[in-house]
Formats: sequence, C-alpha cells, structure tokens
Amino acid sequence: MAISTDLAQQVSELRRRTTGEVSRVVVGMEQVSQQMLMALLAGGHVLLEGVPGTAKTTLCRTFSSVLGINYERVQFTPDLLPSDVTGTQVLDRQSSDFVLRKGPVFCQMLLADELNRAPARTQSALLEAMQEKQVTIEGKTLALPEPFMVLATQNPIEQEGVYRLPEAQLDRFLFRIEVGYPHRDAEVDMLKLHSTRAYEPSPIADAATITSIQEQTDSVFLTPELQEYIIDLIRKSREHSDLVLGGSPRAAIYLMKAARVHALMFGRSYMTHEDVQSVALPVLGHRIIMRPEAEMDGRGPRDVIDEVVASVPVITDDQ
Repeated sequence: MAISTDLAQQVSELRRRTTGEVSRVVVGMEQVSQQMLMALLAGGHVLLEGVPGTAKTTLCRTFSSVLGINYERVQFTPDLLPSDVTGTQVLDRQSSDFVLRKGPVFCQMLLADELNRAPARTQSALLEAMQEKQVTIEGKTLALPEPFMVLATQNPIEQEGVYRLPEAQLDRFLFRIEVGYPHRDAEVDMLKLHSTRAYEPSPIADAATITSIQEQTDSVFLTPELQEYIIDLIRKSREHSDLVLGGSPRAAIYLMKAARVHALMFGRSYMTHEDVQSVALPVLGHRIIMRPEAEMDGRGPRDVIDEVVASVPVITDDQ
C-alpha cells in the first residue's frame, strides 16, 4: 500500500519545525539536526564525530527536548561497567529479595558521550540494545521503550586513552555524521545567542508521533529498478581498488531505509535515485575500510563514495 501524501507533508513540516527550533539553541547545525531526525524516523542510530567544543551534547539534549522524547546521557570512561549502562539486580533489604535497578539505557534517546573511551566489554553492552531494542540482565530479557535511539559521540583527533570502535559496532549505526566548526556568520550568531537569556524549546512532537511515522516509512514507494540500483552501489563498493572492505548487506538495507525517509522529509511519497545518493555518504562512510596506501595519498571515504555513485548508471523503468 502506497503511503499517503498527507504523511509526507507531515514529515516535511516536522523537518522544517525541528531544524528551526534546534537552530534557536545551537546555531549552524541545521544539516546535522536534519540527518539526526532522518535517522530517528528510520529507526536507526547515529555516531557523531567532532572535536570537543562543537556543541554535540547540547545538540542532542535540545533535539530530544524539541521532539518530546525521554533523554538520558552516559559519560563513557575506562572504568565504566556494562551494568552501569544496562542496569543490574540489587538486594532490597526490606524484602530480602533482589530487584531490578534499570540503567540509563531504558530511555527513548540515549547519548553515549565519548563512546570510544570505554573498553570493548562496555561498548558491547549497547550492541543488543541497538540491534534488538532490548537488553538482557542476568538472564532476563527486557524490551526498551519506543522509539529508541542511540546518539554516540567520539573525538576523531584524540588517540590516547581511547578504544577503537570495532566494525561490528560501527555497522549498527545508521549514520556517521561529521560535526565540524560552524562558518563565521554562525559563530557570530552563537556569541549573540549566548549574550541573551537561554531559549527553552517547547516540544513540537511526542513519542507516539515518532513511532507512528516509523511504522509507515516502509510503505514509501520505490521501483524494483531502484532496489537494483541500491544493490549495484553496494556491490560496486566491494570492488573498488581503494577499499579493503565495501558495503555489507545491512548497509544496503539501511541505505534503502534512509532514502525512504529522505523522500518523506522533502514532501514526497515515492523514492528516487537522488534520495539514495543524498544519504550514501552518511550511511556508507563508516562501513567501508580504506587501504592504507589510499589514505597515504590523501584519499578518504567521501572520494570513494563519490566515485562509486558516479560509476553506477541510474536504472529507469523504461530502460
């Protein structure tokens, strides 16, 4: 069943209002907040990469407030234990029974701040939550609230005292978004903003609205030719001479999901190849592994993905 144009208009308006409200607190982040909304509506998670001081934490907190979603933050450190994230059984002295003390993961939007500062054991505590939307605590499996989204941050510059995220965990993130420095005018506006009373955004949506949209995104129309186009892009990435590892089958699924939401956010109930191309970099950039010699030549994921997109012909139904 094709999705209604009314929902496309609703999502488009949600995009406009969300970016507008967020920009009243964090300037110069319109593109980032738009991609975060896209990932949320697609049911995915986001890895935010940027140097300290670029307002990543403020952005996440504001984003959740604007959308009316329950928010929790965990500062990842080398001594953080998995139970500090998921929760554990504790002894109730009054009843002499063990009761479950839920961890911060039991929320609708979890900010895993500086995720790569924690060792692999603690990082892996999020894997089940991100993939299955559930956690297992001492043999008992508990569902997480809906919607559920992980926003993780990491500093791509600092190398001391951090643990590299394994490919299996990176693959769980729908998007990797680079948060850079704002342009000059935005930084001037930032100073003006911090010279006045802080703006407190009012919610423009709620969890039920987000969940309803998530349940309908798979009905965005796409042709069999577009499905073939997505697969051809992924397969082409596996053949690129600059890559050790190309896109996985999960990458193809995420590319389709993100492209469907991209179409909705711009008021369309059908998907085009431009939607796929628009989300190719944030979906694939953290899933491909460059050859060392290509990196030494100054090439990066953006260069490779641009070449892959340019090399795959667009298939239309009349071809």
